[in-house]
Amino acid sequence: MATHNAGKKKVVFSCKANPGDEVFIAGSFNDWEPAAIPLVDEKGDGNFQKTLFLPKGRHEYKFVINGVWSLDTSCPEWTSNGMGSLNSVIDVQ
Repeated sequence: MATHNAGKKKVVFSCKANPGDEVFIAGSFNDWEPAAIPLVDEKGDGNFQKTLFLPKGRHEYKFVINGVWSLDTSCPEWTSNGMGSLNSVIDVQ
């Protein structure tokens, strides 16, 4: 039986924000839909996480915190997005 995640790699995204904030992730892997993938603050301490299964390759992304697009400051690689700001980059191997 084939699974939806076949050939994909597990990636854990983490974002520090204020407890109670709304945090989402958007990127090339979901057509930049800003409210499709919420991160969860399990302990209520502002440490938001989401595990995704992504295909191998280069993916650009940003967090959306309370409607504001934000870089992943813990990500070591960024690239220009052609709109005057930067995107975070992850290479899934």
